[in-house]
Amino acid sequence: MPRLHSLIVSWRGNLLLERYYNGARATRPANIKSASKSIISALVGIAIERKMLTGVRQPIGPFFPELAAPSEAAKRAITIEDLLTMRAGLEGTSNRNYGAWVQSRNWVRFVLSRDMLEPPGGRMEYSTGSTHLLSAILTKATSKNTWQFAQETLARPLGFSLAPWMRDPQGIYFGGNEMVMTPKQMLAFGELYRNKGRLGDRQIVPEAWVTESFRPRTRSRFNDQGYGYGWWSREFAGYETFFAWGYGGQYIFVVPELDLVVVTTSSTAVGEERRSHRRTIFDLLEQSILPAIARMEADTN
Repeated sequence: MPRLHSLIVSWRGNLLLERYYNGARATRPANIKSASKSIISALVGIAIERKMLTGVRQPIGPFFPELAAPSEAAKRAITIEDLLTMRAGLEGTSNRNYGAWVQSRNWVRFVLSRDMLEPPGGRMEYSTGSTHLLSAILTKATSKNTWQFAQETLARPLGFSLAPWMRDPQGIYFGGNEMVMTPKQMLAFGELYRNKGRLGDRQIVPEAWVTESFRPRTRSRFNDQGYGYGWWSREFAGYETFFAWGYGGQYIFVVPELDLVVVTTSSTAVGEERRSHRRTIFDLLEQSILPAIARMEADTN
């Protein structure tokens, strides 16, 4: 696995394995790529809990004056939940449209100017632009930039400082890509979700939000994996597994039935071998880690 940088396995909150490979170190932050979407989802849940947002059914229209024209009624009706579940109905900004989007002068306007391919709430269209709109909404709703809000409500309560990451030309922190975290910080976030949003006696992310985030609302037409509020889901070795997933092999796996969290970071270099690398990570989880943990569970019950 020449692309692998780190592998961490935590069972029942106990660190069983922490290894770094191919020149990586524990202190070196990883670009977690689209695993950032799970972080943005947590921030939305916190903002709703604090009454900064009214809920997932809230339409996005009032946040974006660009949508004031009568012809934009369908876009105004897109809800926060539609953005969280990649069902906005807008043409996507990932894959072939990604380069033009991130080179544009106004990322939010670029996303909102995409054609409506179908009504909001329909099929899944994976688009990082949807998550970036959530970052823009958080910025307006909380009166703080997304990094500040993440620092105060998520990172500091978990005991670390989140490094600033890329911003768009208007200064909005990239929603859904380019966040940087160390593998142990990723583990802390995974453990938070394993514990239903709780750390000790403090509820950091609402328990109901964790439950709703894991519940699949749609499925990818490319890999048939479920997708909830920024979290993917599928079965591995018969165990329902939820995971944050970033390009190249950045993963936070949460397996509630086994009280298990597994973190991997990997090279983000472009290359076809990343696909085989992803399959190898999945095989490692399904064929080695999960059976071993299941045996330990059986031995202690």
